[in-house]
Amino acid sequence: MLHQRFMRAALRAAQKGLGLTSPNPAVGAVLVRRGRIVGRGWHRRAGLPHAEVEAFQSLPDPELARGATLYVTLEPCSTTGRTPPCTEAILRSGVRRVVIGALDPNPAHAGRAVGILEASGIEVLCGVLQEECAFLNRAFFHWITTGRPWVIAKAALSLDGRISRPPGETQWLSGATSRRDAHLLRRHVDAILVGANTLRVDNPRLTVRGPGGMSDGKVQPWRVVLTRGGGALPAESHLFTDAFRDRTLVYSQQSLEAVLEDLGRRQVNSLLVEGGAEVLGAFVDARLVDEVCFYLTPLICGGPALGVGGLGAGATDEGLVLLNPEYRRLGRDIRMSGLVKRD
Repeated sequence: MLHQRFMRAALRAAQKGLGLTSPNPAVGAVLVRRGRIVGRGWHRRAGLPHAEVEAFQSLPDPELARGATLYVTLEPCSTTGRTPPCTEAILRSGVRRVVIGALDPNPAHAGRAVGILEASGIEVLCGVLQEECAFLNRAFFHWITTGRPWVIAKAALSLDGRISRPPGETQWLSGATSRRDAHLLRRHVDAILVGANTLRVDNPRLTVRGPGGMSDGKVQPWRVVLTRGGGALPAESHLFTDAFRDRTLVYSQQSLEAVLEDLGRRQVNSLLVEGGAEVLGAFVDARLVDEVCFYLTPLICGGPALGVGGLGAGATDEGLVLLNPEYRRLGRDIRMSGLVKRD
């Protein structure tokens, strides 16, 4: 169908903004005239023009918008924030029809733009590729409706569920292709979390490296450390001494719920929990994981370094279940990912 075809083009545009627009959603838009795309736009960064305005600005002649159809992945904003309402730009453009993927998840705004546009005589069609459009911004939707970030549990594991090689070996369990993919995952989130023991043992940087890196205006994600207060953290660690030391947060003897609520107040939409085992186990035990991304490598390590600790499920059917898990080959490794099934 034509509507789906053009909405997929808008989705491809929106994906260019993933990880760059927080606390705003990633949104894409295309303008179609006589069955042909004449303008494209996507939200590049918070404070910059939204996707609809970008699409209008991409036109060689503004008159091309008159009588055209605008496809946008998320309901246009109808209130003034860092930028003027997109509904005003749409009304000025002269478009004939607006096709919307997903409505605004904020109950105070949902459907408001639809009413404004229809009242001005513009035809509005909603729900085209709604699931795909909502999935793209699942973290934003979750944060808007709960006030907490979307939590992704990430680990690199051997076949027997271990997270480290024998002492003295390289710290990398997964292959280079998996590590590049993991850095892309970091690029898409607002914060990365580890426990105090991981900080002491591994001295991680928790920075975004590899393809894309910190280009395109990507802000270094918050680096979050959880500690139970059992001794001072090493002051010489990268997290406290490097160029991004002001992006490091330490939470001591606080509940996971309190940590998530504070991060939500800091406009953190998405949180990547990278370990170690006890931290991952604590999030799993508390049922605070929304998505899982595990990298499995064809290696058997043995030993006590399990990937996920905690109390564990009391029975098999009490464990976390992934909905429609995705399996992807990355070099010698397999990435297994999926959303956690909710009761």
